[in-house]
Amino acid sequence: MKKLLRISLRLLGLLILLLFAVILWSGGKGYYDALADSGALAERADRLIEDGRGGTSLGESQLAILIKVQDPGFGNHKGVDLTTPGAGLTTITQSLSKRLAFETFQPGFAKIRQTGYALGLEARLGKQQILALWLATVPMGEGPDGWITGFHAASQAIYDRAPPELDRDEFLRLVAVLIAPGAYDLSGADTKLDDRVSRIEKLIAGECRPTGLNDVWLEACGN
Repeated sequence: MKKLLRISLRLLGLLILLLFAVILWSGGKGYYDALADSGALAERADRLIEDGRGGTSLGESQLAILIKVQDPGFGNHKGVDLTTPGAGLTTITQSLSKRLAFETFQPGFAKIRQTGYALGLEARLGKQQILALWLATVPMGEGPDGWITGFHAASQAIYDRAPPELDRDEFLRLVAVLIAPGAYDLSGADTKLDDRVSRIEKLIAGECRPTGLNDVWLEACGN
């Protein structure tokens, strides 16, 4: 019996070591892949910023709203945020990494590589570069002519105006779809989208706040 227990403990130890090795390899690969990609990505980001499609092009107050809703700790974290209420398990940098580092993202160990890639991006790119790439690649749902990719593209497709030219409600509707772009209808009336906008308005007004890290749906801001 004791011999069987020792064998079981030894096997368990080996499995733990193997798991640890896989985590190190996957995370390390993501990190160094990001470093290798960073030069081309920085050039792409700078072109977007020069073309008026960076974060500052949204306008100061509107950019603040987007960050507060989407990744409230963005200005301070290094790619991962496990403490800020409302941050969820995926930062803006991790979200961008999922699109840059994977042809098809499958949850599981891919999350480790995704996180490593995000850490690598933060090590080489500035926040404004990361934000510009994220805005250009973020899925925005269905528009009049099909699926829309990119925040500025959605603004043009839905409202025929650039983000700084939108009124508050129009901008909030674009921000609202980011959490689940396939679940909302930007082109027409959508009560679910209206509810999401209402919750965001209460958050911005200081009438409520996320109840914890994973409260990305703003449960405390409901009617």
